[in-house]
Amino acid sequence: MAVDLLLGLQWGDEGKGKIVDVLTKNYDIIARFQGGPNAGHTLEFDGHKHVLHTIPSGIFHEGTINLVGNGVVIDPVIFKRELDNLAKFNLDLTKSLLISRKAHLILPTHRLLDAASEASKGKAKIGSTLKGIGPTYMDKTGRNGIRVGDLEMDNWQAKYRALADKHEAMIDFYNVDVQYDLADLEADFFEAVEVLKTLTFIDSEEYIHQAQKDGKTILAEGAQGSLLDIDFGTYPFVTSSNTTAAGACTGLGVAPGKINEVFGIFKAYTTRVGSGPFPTELFDEVGESMGRIGNEFGATTGRPRRCGWLDLVALRYAVQVNGVTQLIMMKGDVLSGFETLKVCTAYNYKGETIHHFPYNIEAENITPVYTEMDGWHADLTQMTDASKMPKELNNYIDFLEKELEVPIKIVSVGPDRKQTIVR
Repeated sequence: MAVDLLLGLQWGDEGKGKIVDVLTKNYDIIARFQGGPNAGHTLEFDGHKHVLHTIPSGIFHEGTINLVGNGVVIDPVIFKRELDNLAKFNLDLTKSLLISRKAHLILPTHRLLDAASEASKGKAKIGSTLKGIGPTYMDKTGRNGIRVGDLEMDNWQAKYRALADKHEAMIDFYNVDVQYDLADLEADFFEAVEVLKTLTFIDSEEYIHQAQKDGKTILAEGAQGSLLDIDFGTYPFVTSSNTTAAGACTGLGVAPGKINEVFGIFKAYTTRVGSGPFPTELFDEVGESMGRIGNEFGATTGRPRRCGWLDLVALRYAVQVNGVTQLIMMKGDVLSGFETLKVCTAYNYKGETIHHFPYNIEAENITPVYTEMDGWHADLTQMTDASKMPKELNNYIDFLEKELEVPIKIVSVGPDRKQTIVR
C-alpha cells in the first residue's frame, strides 16, 4: 500500500489538524513526519476544542495507530502536558500512540539557546516560537543530539549532562540577559522523560514498511506549511525542517515511489505568524476583519496572525514543489460578507510581471498583481452540500482550480469536523 500525505501549502495554520481528524476514518495509521511543538493542530467536535502540538491528529479515533516519526523533535515536558490533557478521554495510548526511536529530544537548554539566539538578533529576529526547535535540529545535523532511543541506554543521562553543559557555554557566548533556573527546568524535564518512557518506542521505518506490506492505509501528517520549509520557504524566516512532501520520505523512512495522494491544504485567504515577507498582507479594515472573523491567533503561541488576500503565485509554487494531487480549501466562511475579493495572480517584480515565485519576495521588490471577483453574503457555516453553495463561491473555486490545475475536493466552512463540504 502507498502512503498518502497531508501538507500545508502556505505559512502554516491552514487547518491541517481538522482535516486529518476528518480523514482519519479512511486510514489505519496517522504519522507525523517533521516539526515539533511549535505546531498547533486544532480539532473541534462534540462542542469541545482540542489543540495538539506533537501527538498526531488521529488520536481521538478508536482503532487508529498514531505514530510520531523520526523527523519530529519532541519536548518531553510539552508531550507530558498533552498526555495529561488526553487523560480524561480514557484513550489506551500504550497501544494507539507509538514513538520513533530516531526522533530527537528537545532539552531545556535548547529552549534557553533559542531565547538567547533570538534576543541577540534584536530587530532582525525571525519570530521564533522559542520552543527550542531550531537548536534541536542544529544538534541533529551537528551529530550531537539525543534521541528517544537513547532513553533505553544506561548512559543517556551522561550524554544529557555533556550536551547541557555545552549549551550553557553557548548561552554565555550570546552575552544577552536570559534568566533561568536550570535545576528547576531539569526537574520537570526528567519527570516528563519518565512518563515518555511508559509509551511504546519503535523502529518506525521498519514498522511502516511492514504496515505497507500488510496492506495498512497510512496518512502522513505534516506540520507548519510549505512556505516555512527550510529549503524552499521564505528563508531565513522559516522553520528548521522540511515541511514539503520530501520531508515525509526522510521523516518516516518512506521511499518516494510509495507516495500516492498528496493532499494540499490552504486557506481561502493568506495568513502569516511572526516576521518575514508577505506580499498580499493587508493593513486596513479588510485585513482586520479577516483576522477577527477567522479568529486568527496562533494555536501554540496565541500571537495574532497577519492577514491578506490569497496569493496564487505562492500557492502555485507550493503545489508544484509538493506534487499536490488534491486541494482542500479552508475557512471559506470567513470571506462571507466581502463585496469584492482579490486574488494575487502575478507579481510585478522589479518592473517585470512574473508568475513564478522568485528568490526574494521582500516588499521593495514585489508588488502583487490582483484579479478582482464578486464576493458572497451567504452564511456557509450550516452548509453540508456543495449544491447549496452560492454561485460566487463556486466561481471563486472554479477560478482557483483553473489557475492551479488541481481539483479542490473539500471546502471547510467552520472549525467543527461536521462543517466540511465534499465536492
